[in-house]
Amino acid sequence: MLNASLKELAGLLAGKKISSVELTQLFLKRIGELNPALNAFVTVDEGKSLAQAEAADALIASGQAGPLTGIPVAQKDIFCAEGWRTTCGSKMLHNFVSPYDAHVIEQFNRAGAVNLGKTNMDEFAMGSSNETSFYGKVKNPWGLNAVPGGSSGGSAAAVAARLCPAATGTDTGGSIRQPAALTGISGIKPTYGVVSRYGMIAFASSLDQAGPMAKSAEDLALLLNAMAGFDPRDSTSLERPKEDYGRDLGQPLKGLRIGLPREYFAAGLAADVAQAVETALAEYRRLGAETVEVSLPNSKLAVPVYYVLAPAEASSNLARFDGVRYGYRAPEYTDLNDMYGKSRAQGFGAEVKRRIMIGTYVLSAGYYDAYYLKAQKLRRLIAQDFTDAFARCDVIMGPTSPTTAFNLGEKSDDPVSMYLSDIYTIAVNLAGLPGMSIPAGFGANGLPVGLQIVGNYFGEAKMLNVAHQFQLATDWHTRLPPLSEE
Repeated sequence: MLNASLKELAGLLAGKKISSVELTQLFLKRIGELNPALNAFVTVDEGKSLAQAEAADALIASGQAGPLTGIPVAQKDIFCAEGWRTTCGSKMLHNFVSPYDAHVIEQFNRAGAVNLGKTNMDEFAMGSSNETSFYGKVKNPWGLNAVPGGSSGGSAAAVAARLCPAATGTDTGGSIRQPAALTGISGIKPTYGVVSRYGMIAFASSLDQAGPMAKSAEDLALLLNAMAGFDPRDSTSLERPKEDYGRDLGQPLKGLRIGLPREYFAAGLAADVAQAVETALAEYRRLGAETVEVSLPNSKLAVPVYYVLAPAEASSNLARFDGVRYGYRAPEYTDLNDMYGKSRAQGFGAEVKRRIMIGTYVLSAGYYDAYYLKAQKLRRLIAQDFTDAFARCDVIMGPTSPTTAFNLGEKSDDPVSMYLSDIYTIAVNLAGLPGMSIPAGFGANGLPVGLQIVGNYFGEAKMLNVAHQFQLATDWHTRLPPLSEE
């Protein structure tokens, strides 16, 4: 049951082999048993979840069920959900109960899915290890001394440990793909604008994108079908015809051209990760694909460009948290300015304050042209590199992360080293392209390795089939961490 696909769970629900209430209770029980060790969930409301499950059972009984009706899905605590505490992993929003639903939550509600709870995350989605949350560190179920990746580490750990069948995440610089890789699950960041950002608490508006996390590519297709869609409340939402992201599943890979960026297989890539990725590429060749070398010459600039642009946008977006309308307010202050200063100093964690200060600096008079404007120009060059590469290939592949999961606390005092863990994922966000990570083996320490697949704009259906064919031929995505074995 715990390793069943979403399609299999839907079949069991439709066949009355299990009810949504029973399925939801199963996962709530596992959360109660395993979450104390993992810290993957920050909010669970059994009453709300079971009420949704009862409503789903009624829909199934009336013959009105869809593919996700009655399926429990965990939601990253960055999505506003009406009546649910929505904290973004921060003391600043510790007591905030959302009065409305994010578009993503609305979409899952329409699909009849059950909200299983809110998952832990790096504070305001700023981090690569899920160690910056006000609610404490999330542990990797493959090794409790290892990080699960971030910022969607709570969602990743929950899916990997089978505390839920699927979860949502957000990806600003790799925050779906990198934790998916480090915990041995599948995750996809769609093309920028495919999933609405309405009700998703903003970090960097030109980079943030929501996406699903699950055991397999087939599951991701079902989830993305529910999540995607135009929303007029989000000015960056794309008005496009509705797609079936599973429409290409089952297509053979013969003739597929896989681009291998030479920059992704150079110094800095751990030998055990390289070996697992090479083995995965050999499997793709066996399935009929061919590999060609491509170049992304400006990829080396992705990290510095990102850490100018993202903090600049964060500085602007987080200005709204001032202790006046909602969120944390300092208990003692002398005047309005003192209240602003103390509320923000006490309400934000160290990493968030670091990025706000960097962002304010690069946007300040005298530095805007030297840093922010130049970074925007380089962003265009990075995007052009991908356009040139896709003239020679259909998808791009490489490692998702340069190493397997590092130890908790290992990089906490070295922000630059932490930032470099996203070196292979950040450029995809800067270009607005779709990208995903799937399990591709294990490193020398027994921790999972992720294979990154990058597609051209709106190429999600092709990417999902490319991943699906690999998962039909391998079993990496079915492996269970020791903590979650039945």
